[in-house]
Amino acid sequence: WQVQTDNPAGYELSVKADASPALVAGANSFADYVPSFSVPDFAWNTPAGESRFGFSPEGDDIISTFFDNGVSCNVGVLDTADACWTGFSTTNQVFARSSSPNYPAGASTTLKFKAEVGSTKAQQKGSYSANITVTAVTL
Repeated sequence: WQVQTDNPAGYELSVKADASPALVAGANSFADYVPSFSVPDFAWNTPAGESRFGFSPEGDDIISTFFDNGVSCNVGVLDTADACWTGFSTTNQVFARSSSPNYPAGASTTLKFKAEVGSTKAQQKGSYSANITVTAVTL
């Protein structure tokens, strides 16, 4: 997403799923990702007997929760590609914020989705989908 605002207080970008679990095909689903080690997990982790669906943001104004030090999230100043994974919720989860205007250049943020089936999980075939809403608001 590209967010531009001339609001002196900046903006906030959040994401939420319409349902829990978010990724479904009829009665079948992928569990919403639950971080195993920290909040969020630096590395994606799907146990052998599970299937999971989650996200990782990258970009100009991600919040400190998604910064890392190359090993752990919620510490450091890095924005390592494909790191800091968490799951969806049916309530808004802020993933980017700026406390100043950015017009006309704007700020870019990418939200990466990932779904994985563990090696021993018998996941049903199907056309899985999720209704995900991203909202930008001025502060």
